[in-house]
Amino acid sequence: MKAARTKTPRKPVLKKSSNTNLKDPVGVYCRVRPLSVQDQECCIEVISETTVQIHPPDGYRIFRNGEYRETQYTFKEVFGTLVTQKALFDVVARPLVEDLVRGKNGLLFTYGVTGSGKTHTMTGSPGDGGLLPRCLDMIFNSIGPFQAKRFVFKLDDKNGVDVQCEVDALLERQKRDAMPIPKTPSGKRQIDPEFADMISVRDHYKVEEVEEDNVYSVFVSYIEIYNNYIYDLLEEVPFDPIKPKWNSCNTPVRNGDFIPPQSKVLREDQNHNMYVIGCTEVEVKSTEEAFEVFWRGQKKRRIANTQLNRESSRSHSVFMIKLAQAPLDADGDNVLQEREQITLSQLSLVDLAGSERTNRTKAEGNRLREAGNINQSLMTLRTCIEVLRENQMYGTNKMVPYRDSKLTHLFKNYFDGEGKVRMVVCVNPKAEDYEESLQVMRFAEMTQEVEVARPVDKPLCGLTPGRRLRNQAFKDELSRRLEIRGGPIGGETEQSVTEMLLQNFPPLPSCELLDVNDDQTLPRLIEVLEKRHRMRQMLSEEFTKNVLAFKTMLQEFDSSIVSKENYAQGKLTEKEKMIAGQKMEIERLEKKTKTLEYKIEILEKTTTIYEEDKRNLQQELESKSQKLQRQASDKRRLEARLQGMVTETTMKWEKECERRVAAKQLEMQNKLWVKDEKLKQLKAIVTEPKNEKPERPSREKDREKTFQRSVSPPPAPTAPPVRLRHRRSRSAGERWVDHKPPSNVPTETVMQPHVPHAITVAAANEKALAKCDKYMLTHQELASDGEIETKLIKGDVYRTRGGGQAVQFTDIETLKQESPTGRKRRSSTSSPAPPEDAAESEWTDVETRCSVAVEMRAGSSLGPGYQHHAQPKRRKP
Repeated sequence: MKAARTKTPRKPVLKKSSNTNLKDPVGVYCRVRPLSVQDQECCIEVISETTVQIHPPDGYRIFRNGEYRETQYTFKEVFGTLVTQKALFDVVARPLVEDLVRGKNGLLFTYGVTGSGKTHTMTGSPGDGGLLPRCLDMIFNSIGPFQAKRFVFKLDDKNGVDVQCEVDALLERQKRDAMPIPKTPSGKRQIDPEFADMISVRDHYKVEEVEEDNVYSVFVSYIEIYNNYIYDLLEEVPFDPIKPKWNSCNTPVRNGDFIPPQSKVLREDQNHNMYVIGCTEVEVKSTEEAFEVFWRGQKKRRIANTQLNRESSRSHSVFMIKLAQAPLDADGDNVLQEREQITLSQLSLVDLAGSERTNRTKAEGNRLREAGNINQSLMTLRTCIEVLRENQMYGTNKMVPYRDSKLTHLFKNYFDGEGKVRMVVCVNPKAEDYEESLQVMRFAEMTQEVEVARPVDKPLCGLTPGRRLRNQAFKDELSRRLEIRGGPIGGETEQSVTEMLLQNFPPLPSCELLDVNDDQTLPRLIEVLEKRHRMRQMLSEEFTKNVLAFKTMLQEFDSSIVSKENYAQGKLTEKEKMIAGQKMEIERLEKKTKTLEYKIEILEKTTTIYEEDKRNLQQELESKSQKLQRQASDKRRLEARLQGMVTETTMKWEKECERRVAAKQLEMQNKLWVKDEKLKQLKAIVTEPKNEKPERPSREKDREKTFQRSVSPPPAPTAPPVRLRHRRSRSAGERWVDHKPPSNVPTETVMQPHVPHAITVAAANEKALAKCDKYMLTHQELASDGEIETKLIKGDVYRTRGGGQAVQFTDIETLKQESPTGRKRRSSTSSPAPPEDAAESEWTDVETRCSVAVEMRAGSSLGPGYQHHAQPKRRKP
């Protein structure tokens, strides 16, 4: 019979269902390994079921200038140090096995640094099997009663599968048994005690609702990616590839005893799926068989002893489980010979080699080259994830560099939507792995943002369900009817019926003729034979009746089966109509969903525009507010400056007005005195007799009168002389820093600033400021009138947070010196010119000199100053 070939799954000929547009994020889980030493420093802490917190160790914190920052990372689920392999399998791997049985692909890989427990998570330990043996156990528990015989399914060399009939499969089995090559391990053999504890799983996992009308076959293969080359771990070779002989140039020794292992090549099939050419794929029928194949390849995997791990994986291992399934024919006896109905699903379990730092592993030579290739392949995986994330989030169309590494090139179909992808991140919480664990956490966080298209459901075969059970029921019913008709069926029953028939036949007489004239023997023999003939006819008629009755029974049974099939077909038609209606409803809802998604997209874009406008307006508002604040600050400074100028101008004009009023009063008093003297002289002239000679008053008499009455007018009431007072310092009990620059000019004035308990310095320094509470700077500048003006700038000393000192200025005092020789004389035009000696004595007589006073105006912005108040001496006319 011609073998039927089918294409690989996920590319069915029939129309894909409508869920191809749906996407699921990559499921990332975190498992924390227990510490090897109980009191060892830990840098990772489990916060909740989905969150871990990583913090730098103490030494790292000191090395990084005292920075201490705790970072939290969220996963789909976090498994702590006390989690069991069963709990991990139920959450992570069990859904992948269920999808495998239902015809969908899956990828599960462990990722982490060296020594984080990746191989333990995948393989397990004696007495506690990991994810791989539990997956195998669940597969065979689910499909055990429905497995096809060996070689019914046959994988080709182009990533396809052939299906053979029972006869061809039997011939293939006989041919394979006759070959001298090693046979496939049998499930009846004794289990190797080396791994017997790993597969003795007490939890009998099983997939619910397995398609019972299908037959299944499991194929396994095991490869490793070492130094970016693919090697088949199940290939039978006559040498040990684990320990090759290399020369100093890192090339294999050319001799007859050693043949270097041949690497495999990746190819793309007609459906754009990647596969390994020439990879050994073994058909297995039990969990023990499959794990024995895995263990045989595991012994060939490359491991080495490093500073961080005694058995460190030096390659990426990939254990692939392929499940071929095809439906039974309409009778439920044989496999349906239609290639469109055959499905091949695959579950890939990947144990990645750990990333490591060569300065910590102390790797040299081959170990150093291995570490470089491991880190390079993991970096390529990270780059592919980053590009996928960027393309999905920002709508770009960058090329994903799958071909840069064999690891990413092999599994590019999964990230393109050919199956479900899950990753278990294994971390070691010890403080020495903080840097590596931080990079692993960042990669895992980024991987969760990548979405993979949801795989399509396999198409229905269109045959009546329940064919296997109906065929089995028919066989049981047929056996029961036969038992009713002919009694129990067995060897003893058949023998008793034969004996009974032989006993019913008349016995044959003696056929020996002793005499030629014997006429009795032949007639007796003829009579007996005639009786036997009649009895045989009777039995033949009875047999014919029984055959007719059996045919009638078969026809009745067939008609009942036809009626049941018609009833089932009607039900199936109703279900198909219902499914069609539901599909139409689903399409309507999908259209509605697309419309709503389009509206949501428009709203999101509108929201984005509004948010951008809002940010721009907020920025503009902030800039305007800052501008207004600056303008208000400038306005306040201008107001303060104008207020000071107004105050200064007001005081200046007040003083000028006072000076002018005093001068005017003095001038008017002089005029009144002159007029008074003139009136007195006129009165004396009028009252004197005409014959008498007028007598001029002598100056001596006037001087005598001067002693009796002062002719000088009283000082102006607006500017009385003020007694010089010593101002008491407000800094009593406080220490000052008296800062006197060496460039200052000594004034040699009577009034000098004096501060008790002061530290005099020529330049301000931190030591002096630390001992005092107050600060005073003596500053000199040239005034507008050419005199030296001294300013005392005072302030408070404050301590800063950094341990230094700061000075805040609070007050300014001004000391100004004026020369009395610069004062202009006041004179009256109406009074007669005084004699020269009187003019000179005006400033030298005692009375005038005593009327000069010094006044310091308290609160003046100009500080202390000298102001002269003098009343000139009155002169007689």
